[in-house]
Amino acid sequence: MHFRVWLILSILCLDIACASAQDFTFKQAQLPVEDRIDHLISQLTITEKISQLQHQNPAIGRLQIPAFYWWNEGLHGVGRSGNASVFPQPIGLAATFNEKLVEAIANAISDEARILHRKAIERGISQSFGGLSFWSPNINLFRDPRWGRGQETWGEDPWLTGTMGAAFVRGMQGSKPGYLKTAACAKHFAVHSGPEGSRHRFDAKPNQKDLWDSYLPAFKRLVDEGVEAVMCAYNRLNGAPCCANDTLLIHILRNRWKFNGHIVTDCWAVADFIDGHQVAKNKEEAAVMAIRAGVSLECGDAFPALFSAYQKKQISEAEIDQALRPLLRTKFKLGVLDQDPTAHPYGQIPDSLLNSSYHRSLARKAAAASMVLIQNKGNILPLSSKLPRYFVTGPLATSTEVLLGNYHGVNQEMVTFLEGITRSVELGSQVQYRPGIQLYQKNINPIDWATPEAKDADVTILVLGINGTLEGEEGEAILSSQAGDRESYTLPAHQLAFLKKLATENRKPLVCIVTGGSPIDLSEICQYADAVIVSWYPGMEGGNALADVLFGKVNPSGRLPITFPKSWSDLPPFDDYRMAGRTYRFMQLEPQFPFGYGLSYTSFAYSNMRVAKQFDRVEVSVEITNTGNRAGTEIVQLYQKQDITADEQQLRLLAFQSIELAKGETKTVTLAFEQSMIQPKDELGGPILEGPKTQLIVAPHAPMKGKWSEAKQLSRSITTN
Repeated sequence: MHFRVWLILSILCLDIACASAQDFTFKQAQLPVEDRIDHLISQLTITEKISQLQHQNPAIGRLQIPAFYWWNEGLHGVGRSGNASVFPQPIGLAATFNEKLVEAIANAISDEARILHRKAIERGISQSFGGLSFWSPNINLFRDPRWGRGQETWGEDPWLTGTMGAAFVRGMQGSKPGYLKTAACAKHFAVHSGPEGSRHRFDAKPNQKDLWDSYLPAFKRLVDEGVEAVMCAYNRLNGAPCCANDTLLIHILRNRWKFNGHIVTDCWAVADFIDGHQVAKNKEEAAVMAIRAGVSLECGDAFPALFSAYQKKQISEAEIDQALRPLLRTKFKLGVLDQDPTAHPYGQIPDSLLNSSYHRSLARKAAAASMVLIQNKGNILPLSSKLPRYFVTGPLATSTEVLLGNYHGVNQEMVTFLEGITRSVELGSQVQYRPGIQLYQKNINPIDWATPEAKDADVTILVLGINGTLEGEEGEAILSSQAGDRESYTLPAHQLAFLKKLATENRKPLVCIVTGGSPIDLSEICQYADAVIVSWYPGMEGGNALADVLFGKVNPSGRLPITFPKSWSDLPPFDDYRMAGRTYRFMQLEPQFPFGYGLSYTSFAYSNMRVAKQFDRVEVSVEITNTGNRAGTEIVQLYQKQDITADEQQLRLLAFQSIELAKGETKTVTLAFEQSMIQPKDELGGPILEGPKTQLIVAPHAPMKGKWSEAKQLSRSITTN
């Protein structure tokens, strides 16, 4: 070929390539999403495609594609980012039994996420924890109170978890069809709830009935709700790593449930294929296994090996394209690849909403609603705000750590318990404070200045418990010898010794606030304290919310979203994933406090229960009367009870409703459910056509063994066929 002809052809080819590289049709927001995906994929090189399958997507300058960071946390506020609202930890939000409140909080979180993201982009900042995809909520079952991450969950019941998780997804993702405010993620799929120390090599082996009846329903609920992402877990499930588990990711999630979002791995879960689970020889093999099981996005460092796997013909470009499509779909729905991202329906949320007074009031309301009144001897609560002297003590009274919980953000105004109490007493009254003891100490009887001062006070408010240094995720709970899991069911010995000393040397009222994200043995605390409140990790307004409850501005309505057993010896082995003996549903022993339990400053009566069936829908109505002396909120709960044998029963929460009643007021509450929920099922989750009669029970808490079995409940028997 003549040199001049060759040069002209070369220039022409280069021009065509450049024109193709500068074709930004995919940025046109008015085009169908699938067409935009096809167009963009056609322009990407294999190297660029693989780079977009990793949690840190580099920018592609020639196509004006910005860097994108998938890993962001939004468990109870925008996490690990700038100044943002901090709401109660999910276990506390679960205690509200209020899905509308949860949706409002998630809506606030996603508003703040949009604002923080936009402001960072305006300043040219692009970094981890600043994006629009959020790896929340955690909807794993809190099946064992020893699990340190149980605080991140919505409790031990599949229906409560699914209901609250679905409300959270609605608030995070917005309500505009075809668009996402942020992308939520259901994690960790599946059968993942400890032990933390062995999660990278552990093989969970539930039976099929427990899998379908307990571990999977909440995930199905969120898929039906339209959750954008699902995160596969570290552990194996019945022999196969969850992130390379065809049964989980292809047969159940994609084929059976029709999930069309993207699947992301837990961080460095693919690397666990090699050293932890030992099912792959190297990163190439591990990465290919994950892609072929349906994973689109890796948090970790194994997916770059896909390029060498591609060169060796171990994986095709078509398989890479198939993995990439759901990720691009998410980006288009978020608007981050639009020509003008600010024109997106959620692209101009006003800055004034960030840490706004409304969000702060929402955090305060939620924190107050989450607090569970366990005991109130002689009705010493609510306290008068006009007492001459209050004494506040305990190692956590001034702690911001107990406001935060796991996966938290930061805020410039974190209201501690001491601050909230001090703000709420009348002028002229005194509030005195000494820590009394440290959170961690070996000396059970240190020099004590607190007990003498408590004698001179009209009431002592003692804040005890645990915090995120003792329970949490592997690597986060720095004082836990169990990789974040709980070491003991009781409080540290020196905390109990301090409680006993205050109680025995002081005849004045003693109110004990117990912090933490999981059940704690309250037997000795209830023995020595007059009133006991479980505060969980209540967020930035925790101190004000506690004061609202203590002084009667708010009548407590929180309910336990997890059973408090009498002893850890009542529990099956931690690493046994069978549900027998676990949670209120299958526990055959009397608990210390049952699922759904919580006291009020008023009292309620239940009457006139009625059941109506129409096709598959069952409606249960009951009259609730406030029989006390003040307005209050009751959490009405509907359960199914089946007696398996004379000594064995199974329970299931079917519905719940929060109802506000004025003094002396009566309201009719209607609780509805689909009859298929109570249909007896076989080991594979299929219906048994001829089942036994079942009891429907309306009660203020789970009707468990012993003294919790009959109180205040109304019941009716119905057939299930």
